[in-house]
Amino acid sequence: MSYQKFQTPLGQVARQDCLEFLEGLKPNSVDMVFADPPFNLGKLYSSQINDSLKEEQYVAWCKQWIAAVHLCLKPGGSFFHYNLPRWNLLLGAFTRELLEFRHWIAIEITSSLPISGRLYPSHYSLTYYCKGSRPNVFHPDRVPLETCRHCFNEIRDYGGYKDKMNPNGVNLSDVWKDIPNVRHKKYKRREEANELSIKMLDRIIELSTNPGDLVADPFGGSGTTYVVAELKNRRWAGCELGPLNGIKERFERIDTEKEILQNYRSLTNKLFPIHVEKQRLKRTLWTPETLPHKRKSATGIYQPVSFQTLLLQEKPQKRPSKQPKKKSS
Repeated sequence: MSYQKFQTPLGQVARQDCLEFLEGLKPNSVDMVFADPPFNLGKLYSSQINDSLKEEQYVAWCKQWIAAVHLCLKPGGSFFHYNLPRWNLLLGAFTRELLEFRHWIAIEITSSLPISGRLYPSHYSLTYYCKGSRPNVFHPDRVPLETCRHCFNEIRDYGGYKDKMNPNGVNLSDVWKDIPNVRHKKYKRREEANELSIKMLDRIIELSTNPGDLVADPFGGSGTTYVVAELKNRRWAGCELGPLNGIKERFERIDTEKEILQNYRSLTNKLFPIHVEKQRLKRTLWTPETLPHKRKSATGIYQPVSFQTLLLQEKPQKRPSKQPKKKSS
């Protein structure tokens, strides 16, 4: 059975063209739009779209739906465009005429094929704009300090600034090296093309929206945006030219998607994930708790906590065995 529409209490996706969908949205009604259009690489899609347009045709088509995005966004709303650097470069000047440019975010990729006569392509681009001078919502996650997975030492030496590190993590930068590729059958829901990571959509939605806000995605694909919006209690709307069966099946297994999202969330807004912190303590490497300014003593003076004390706190203390009383002679 091929579905023409699928909906939940928080949102709905319809099988329709992106322009028809965007132009049907109420002007100034959407808090955030995320768009991951076809990259014009000649791929075969179940929607039967032409993914081999001439450059001028592809750019003209993108300008049409970007103009429609501008109309449906609220003042202060955010727009994220995920595409090849080539296309985002060509479309940047046009988009800047409509929206305020904020960031060019590089999403590192590690499994692309080399191109003869060119540098090895290692990132996709995520351009971030807002409608007006400032976004209504901007609360990016903090991320863990990058450490070696073998010795658990930090990759970058912060020297004498360790005691100034925020225990909630480091500031999010515009280079995202930690977004995984979704290629394993265990996680992938769509056979015909690459799929977006739940981690990336979680970060974007967390950064630019509040619970109850409206998120729109005019290129539904496998439905990652819709699933993450649903799990984060955002209203959502979208469209997809291809069959909606895969999206519907993802919502039927939403508990599995929730576990993946919770796992990613458990790694945010802390300087070291729990497993890394435990390994660092065993190796007597510093953690937020061992730095002088992080804990107060009983006298009110900040003092570091020893590694041995923290390790003992993790292990339950054994009760001393009772010694049998000696009989009096």
